[in-house]
Amino acid sequence: MSTMAIVGAGPGLGAAVARRFGREGYDVALVARDRERLQVLVGELADDGVAARGFAADVRRPEQLVAALKDAAGVLGTIEVLQYSPVPHRDFMRPVLETRHRDLLGPIEFSVYGPVAAVQQVLPGMRALGRGTILFVNGGTAAVPHPERAGTSIAFAAESAYGHLLHDRLAPEGIHVAQLVIPGAITPGHVRKDPAVLADTLWGMHRDRHGFRHYADNLDA
Repeated sequence: MSTMAIVGAGPGLGAAVARRFGREGYDVALVARDRERLQVLVGELADDGVAARGFAADVRRPEQLVAALKDAAGVLGTIEVLQYSPVPHRDFMRPVLETRHRDLLGPIEFSVYGPVAAVQQVLPGMRALGRGTILFVNGGTAAVPHPERAGTSIAFAAESAYGHLLHDRLAPEGIHVAQLVIPGAITPGHVRKDPAVLADTLWGMHRDRHGFRHYADNLDA
């Protein structure tokens, strides 16, 4: 049985991705801060026939994230697919001229320290399997910085650079690293940004293993 871990799992995109990969036979580890909400989501997924377990961790505390992913692998098996897709805090999105150095600590913890800690935890298992996929999900400021959203613009750029470096270095080992940029909001019913549609896109990125950066929609959408 294969295992996927979704960091930042919630009732929207996270649940849709869990259902999509669950249909393909994956067990799913759901990682998020709120333990009670995780258990509700686990129950809803079980009703849909998806084998999922919840593991509580704050992505801004790398030691918690590492422990959660370690526990997930112990319970469900080696993590073959990692998705890093927590939703940034609203207070990360300050205008650039009002952003002080202290204001960047949260975004950097969220979008750099968290991904690095997660990847370093799951990478040995992927290498042992001889295969794996790492999926980064970011908003549009990962591709085009926005002067009113300085925190995510700066931190997503760093996360993107890290992911691209991993893509180039890990491809020869059978480990595919890719990024999905979602401009604007995830929107139920949208032809390209509905959670189920995005989940299909992420499944295709894992299956097809082509290129690093992919776009869910036009950047001006």
